[in-house]
Amino acid sequence: MKEKEINRRSKLNLDFSIVEKAREAAKVIALDTQKFIVQHTTTTIERTVCRLFGIDGVDEFDIPLPNIVVDNIEKGNGLGIGAAIHIGNAILHTNLSPQEIAEKVVKDELDLTKLSLKDISEIKATVNIIAQEKLALITQKKKTRDKLLKKYGDKEGPLIYVIVATGNIFEDIIQAQAAARQGADVIAVIRSTVQSLLDYVPYGATTEGFGGTYATQENFRLMRKALDEVGEELGRYVRLTNYCSGLCMPEIAALGAFERLDMMLNDALYGILFRDINMKRTIVDQYFSRMINAYAGVIINTGEDNYLTTADAFEAAHTVLASEFINEQFALLAGLKEEQMGLGHAFEMNPELENGFLYELAQAQMAREIFPKAPLKYMPPTKFKTGNIFKGHIQDALFNMITIMTNQRIHLLGMLTEAIHTPFMADRALSIENARYIFKNMKSISEEIEFKNGGIMEKRANEVLIKAYNLLKGIENQGLFKTIEKGIFAGIKRSMDGGKGLSGVILKEKEYINPFMDLMSYELKKGGI
Repeated sequence: MKEKEINRRSKLNLDFSIVEKAREAAKVIALDTQKFIVQHTTTTIERTVCRLFGIDGVDEFDIPLPNIVVDNIEKGNGLGIGAAIHIGNAILHTNLSPQEIAEKVVKDELDLTKLSLKDISEIKATVNIIAQEKLALITQKKKTRDKLLKKYGDKEGPLIYVIVATGNIFEDIIQAQAAARQGADVIAVIRSTVQSLLDYVPYGATTEGFGGTYATQENFRLMRKALDEVGEELGRYVRLTNYCSGLCMPEIAALGAFERLDMMLNDALYGILFRDINMKRTIVDQYFSRMINAYAGVIINTGEDNYLTTADAFEAAHTVLASEFINEQFALLAGLKEEQMGLGHAFEMNPELENGFLYELAQAQMAREIFPKAPLKYMPPTKFKTGNIFKGHIQDALFNMITIMTNQRIHLLGMLTEAIHTPFMADRALSIENARYIFKNMKSISEEIEFKNGGIMEKRANEVLIKAYNLLKGIENQGLFKTIEKGIFAGIKRSMDGGKGLSGVILKEKEYINPFMDLMSYELKKGGI
């Protein structure tokens, strides 16, 4: 990624001793939570192992084969040692491939937990060979991305990120290619509203979805192909984004890795707060999903902007920063580089707030200085859009100005028709034109401006930083799970044993094996990826 070098001298006179203390508190929080993570697996992690082994397809009732295999193991109380041991054991017994084994399980011709267990070292050797072969496919996809970026060159400055959400993948493709021709750099395919709550991944190309299009491997493949085609036409690389959140977080990460997605919405806390998914399930799942994204060279986008749709953006700004610190530390534990952390924040203050623009500018600059290597994801005004398209276009213009003034990288484009309808292609064209005009006309402004010592912006940024640090110290004292129970983030309280998916959290047994996690962790730690 070619970006302007961030000026390490703080324009806001931030107290970096507090920044480091806040980061250390977030690290303690993440490490404390990691103790729980490493002791547990989940049904979706084990389904992910199946998918990484190459198990795919559905039965006559459209139930995915990975679900059927994991259900079979779970019924035999065998998930504590991991799906990989059972699949590897079955390979030694039958000399069949993982896909063939899954097909036998579907037909009730094979019960994986009823097979006598072969020598563990032999099982490990068997599954490691297959895992290395499958991970090589993901490595090849990463190399293809790198090759294309080298061929076309990567764009400097903000990446213009737009959304398509028709519900029909083939209509999405038409809109995505049109947006790319209009100047979009990143295409995000919004998922159907309910998908984060589905405990399975739908199969094949889909043409019906509410509020978006289902995330499936075939839909990923179709959109990737379409963006590569329009990219070749335009002579530039067009990035593809989807969502590995919800009950199938790591499964979708794996499918995205196989189909060369470039970005994934992937937050440690979003599913807990906004989809009422059990916190234990989400925290365990995010680790493996982020490890897959790290290995595949995918940039994650976190969802702190969502806090400001339920809480006041002025009063709750420190919760956004605290969450960014926590997301950063969880990402580091999973092997993600700082350059792969699209930490989220948003332009969401009430436009009636006096000096609101200065506060927004201060917070964007603060985030840029605290996370200098991260390709920050900056979200547009939505909460206070009224349907007045003229005022909405001005709100978006102010948002665009802050992006270029503070060197944001991933710029989710605001739409003048927000609060009216899903954007038409013409709406996107006008919004892209707005952003491109401002980004070009103000290209070097960040290098030219300084902020007043002791001024409104400096005071605001340091106030938010101190509040974030105090919040992190409080979380450090009581632990992340109890903090979420108290409703500290977004004003939403969640029970530790409530929400969806708790039954899918499994305590690992001593013999547990996940060859993909082991191999990826080794490669990421030695810096080979």
